[in-house]
Amino acid sequence: MIAFLSGRVAARGAESAVIEVGGVGMTVRCTPATLAGLQVGETATVATSLVVREDSLTLYGFADDDERDVFERVQLASGVGPRLALAVLAVLTPDTLRRAVAAEDTGALTRVPGIGRKGAQRIVLELRDKLGPPAEEPAATEEEGAAAPVFGANAAWRPQVVAGLVNLGWSTKDAEAAASAVAADAGEETDVSVLLRSALRKLSRA
Repeated sequence: MIAFLSGRVAARGAESAVIEVGGVGMTVRCTPATLAGLQVGETATVATSLVVREDSLTLYGFADDDERDVFERVQLASGVGPRLALAVLAVLTPDTLRRAVAAEDTGALTRVPGIGRKGAQRIVLELRDKLGPPAEEPAATEEEGAAAPVFGANAAWRPQVVAGLVNLGWSTKDAEAAASAVAADAGEETDVSVLLRSALRKLSRA
């Protein structure tokens, strides 16, 4: 098993990055939040999980070991493959997922594109004792109605949020609309993972 990669980020796309290790470029598929932390030309370390199929070898990259471990454990649920597991972590942090499963909050799980009510119920049932307890208490969230300065259409985070939504299955039109809605109350927030989850919440309510 390849537990991690450490090297220069040679390229970064909407779904993956290329990390140069010993003169070899290794492609790793990542969540939008993990990709946001990888800067081309800089050295980075990502925890990894290698998924082996008859016709492919795919390396998935994560911000830390906990995220990688949750990615692997989520796939223990029936009908959850690596792409859906990655989508889960694009929407929910590991601890948010743990709390949702512990509380049987299927509504939180159905925010993930590709997971319906029955799928969420199955995940809760099958992963209840497999994810472990949350590492920390839930952080306070901003009220959507709070006044905040508006970020323009050219905000640095916007292309990454739109790309992340499109990669999760939303249309470009819906992704752009959700990014615009998030921009209206983003305040000074620049964390792509936070903004992406905010956009997903708006889309799930639409």
